[in-house]
Amino acid sequence: MRVKTEAKREAILEAASKVFMEAGFEGASMAEISKVTGGSKATLYSYFKSKEELFVDVMHHAAHQQLDPMLSSLNQDTENLPRALQVFGEQVVGFLCSAGAIQTRRLVIAESGRSDIGQRFHEQGPKEGMQQIADFLKLQMSRGKLRQADPMLATLQLGALLECETVMPLLMGIETEMPPARIKQAVKRALQTFFTAYGMPEEELAQLAQAAEPAGTA
Repeated sequence: MRVKTEAKREAILEAASKVFMEAGFEGASMAEISKVTGGSKATLYSYFKSKEELFVDVMHHAAHQQLDPMLSSLNQDTENLPRALQVFGEQVVGFLCSAGAIQTRRLVIAESGRSDIGQRFHEQGPKEGMQQIADFLKLQMSRGKLRQADPMLATLQLGALLECETVMPLLMGIETEMPPARIKQAVKRALQTFFTAYGMPEEELAQLAQAAEPAGTA
C-alpha cells in the first residue's frame, strides 16, 4: 500500500495549477496532470477524488498562502482601524489584481455556469476569509469604532468597494495592470465611503487620510 505524503500532494497541486492555467478547467485532464507529475492516474485519484476537487484545492492552495498572513496581520492591528484596513486593503487588492488571481477568477466564473465549481470554490475559500473579516468588523463595532450593523453585510459591501475600481476592470479586460499607486488611492476612496456609511467619527476619517499618505510625507 502506497503511503500518501504532503510533499507529493504539494507536487500534484503545483503541476495541476500549471495545467489548469494553460488549458482551463474543461481542457485539462487528469491524465495530463498525472503525466506532468510523473505518476499514475491511480496515484492522482488517491489524493483527489475528482478533477473538480483538485481544481478547487489548487485555487485555494495559492490563495491561502497569500491571504492567511494578511488576515493574521489585520487581526493583530487593533489600535488604528483606518490604518489597519488601509494596509490590509492594499495587500489584498494587490493580490487579487495579480495575473494569477485574475486568471483564477476567470476560470471559476467560466466553469460556474456548467457545474457547482463556483459554489464549492466560495464555500471552501472566500467564505472563510469573509467570515474572518466579518468577525474583525464585529469586534470593532463592539468597541464603538464602527456603528452597530450586520458584520457580514458590511464585509460584502467593503469587498465590493475595494474591487470596483481595481479587480473588476482587470477581470473584464478594460485594464491590463493595476500599479500600486493606483491601488493605494482606490483603497483610500473605498474606505472613505465605507467609513462614512458605517459611522466613523470625523477624527478617525482624518486618520484614514493620513494612513494612505506615503511614509515621510508631512
